[in-house]
Amino acid sequence: MQHRIPRPSAGKAQEQGVHRAEHGAGLSVELAAVVGGARRRAVRDADRQIDTAHLLHSLLESDAEVRAVLGEESRTARLLGYLVQRSIGYGLRWQSAVEDSGSAPVMARAAGFSPLAAAGLEYARERAARHGGPARGVDLLAAIIADPQARAVEVLEHAAIDFRDLSARLEAWAGDPAC
Repeated sequence: MQHRIPRPSAGKAQEQGVHRAEHGAGLSVELAAVVGGARRRAVRDADRQIDTAHLLHSLLESDAEVRAVLGEESRTARLLGYLVQRSIGYGLRWQSAVEDSGSAPVMARAAGFSPLAAAGLEYARERAARHGGPARGVDLLAAIIADPQARAVEVLEHAAIDFRDLSARLEAWAGDPAC
């Protein structure tokens, strides 16, 4: 079975200038699994690319620290409920369009990822480098909500979660759920 989202070999990726977001370099083991989950979700939903909403959905399903940053369990449940609707309704309008606000740097474009998702993975790596480790779920969450035109931000807004408030919580986050 051939996947809709291409996975180039390492040599071919270098030849084509594909960014390392495709290969998971600089990601924690847990976050690499999140990217894999997002890839499976995109394929299952027949989407052309992994976008920020796929990454958000996968983060919520598998990362306890991300759920803790969100706070109330009801917020997480509401957000997951909205994300599930994506594959059966509102997300269908996204299948024919590439998620791109135009602000993602050209170098951040990677095969199989929307420009914003690829830029988010790179930003997560940079954010993680500042705290001296591989990128974690909270780094990726901060990255995918950094652009107000990201699909992840649209999903948060529909679930009545202010992305600016969440961004501030992420900046204050130091592993202390009281933040």
